[in-house]
Amino acid sequence: MKNKILWVITAVLGLMVAMQQLQASQGVDVKTAQSMVSQGALLLDVREPSEYAAVHAVNAKLLPLGQVESRLQELAAFKDQPVAVICRSGRRSAQAVAMLQEAGFTQVVNVQGGTSAWVEAGLDVVAQR
Repeated sequence: MKNKILWVITAVLGLMVAMQQLQASQGVDVKTAQSMVSQGALLLDVREPSEYAAVHAVNAKLLPLGQVESRLQELAAFKDQPVAVICRSGRRSAQAVAMLQEAGFTQVVNVQGGTSAWVEAGLDVVAQR
């Protein structure tokens, strides 16, 4: 009986995590993200420093994916504020969104298509020359 209960609990928790990751991966398009940023949202870039240095959206704050969990305190002011998370294509940012949601961030979204889509849409960027 205990094994069945543990199995059900594990299955439910796994489903909850999967649903959270699916929601995180859906996100918003780059124009919506740009609008959010213009209204005060944090644009969090979770790529590596070299990628960020090459090109990044104007006003994006760099916080590499591998450091998100250890640096959550730096983002505490945005726990209940809009946060748009961006990477190169949307995969790493989806992971970061899931981490932030798990940490209690209530208004965090993934930027679909990432920096690639941002550049393709002709939105403002800072680019290495």
